[in-house]
Amino acid sequence: MKALDISSIKGSFAAAIRKLRGEPVALTDGDTPIAVLLPVENADLETVSLSFNPQFLAMIERSRARYYQEGGISPEEMRRRLGMEPAVEAKPHTRRKRKAN
Repeated sequence: MKALDISSIKGSFAAAIRKLRGEPVALTDGDTPIAVLLPVENADLETVSLSFNPQFLAMIERSRARYYQEGGISPEEMRRRLGMEPAVEAKPHTRRKRKAN
């Protein structure tokens, strides 16, 4: 993880951060860490927000605990409970051979 002392940032903060794309960056004030910037890949703002929401994280943990205690249900059972049609299996994709010219 890279570290960036906020006192070393000259000019635009945004420009300094753009140079560090792709990996976490610890922001420091001297030797004291004050924040961490994390890259957001394959996520939207709502997903990032939920990943720090204590109520959401507690709900996920309760769900995991219940799953380990009671087990889960199959996708077919979930579709039945929701009144959905059974899933249709995809046919295997076959390639046609090209005719030689």
